[in-house]
Amino acid sequence: MTRADLHSDRPTEPLEVQVEEPSSVDARACLQAYFAELAARFEGGFDPARANPLTEQELTPPAGYFIIARLEGRPVGCGALKITETKVGEIKRMWTSGPARGRGIAGKIIGALEEIARGVGIERLRLDTNKALEEAHEFYRRRGYREVERFNDDPYAHLWFEKRL
Repeated sequence: MTRADLHSDRPTEPLEVQVEEPSSVDARACLQAYFAELAARFEGGFDPARANPLTEQELTPPAGYFIIARLEGRPVGCGALKITETKVGEIKRMWTSGPARGRGIAGKIIGALEEIARGVGIERLRLDTNKALEEAHEFYRRRGYREVERFNDDPYAHLWFEKRL
């Protein structure tokens, strides 16, 4: 996500945001692009195998949900909700493709994830992020997330956020 994408809450048309299997071709393509971007931006790179594990089963209902945003039928972003404990969920894998940034897609993705969370009885959402993703910190704060104490041991996380729904 870039600063332009995270500052925009403008609706994007024709944008479709929907739950999809995390094993789909489009989901895997989004995740591959997401991991490549993290590898380029994080100090020392990014290795998904070193991060806290996240299986496809954890992102498949009822354990979790994986969302893909499509612009004119093309996948341009993704995000996930992992249900971690009773009434608590975690936002994972938030990403928007470079060419699609600045159109409010990140806001649509997280809004859809929050709506799903409310629908399944989640009362508190958490997320973590890396220090290099400064625009994400600001985005989450604008969306009502507040910084909290560390709640996981992800080696790439430097900041932890939470929002009551």
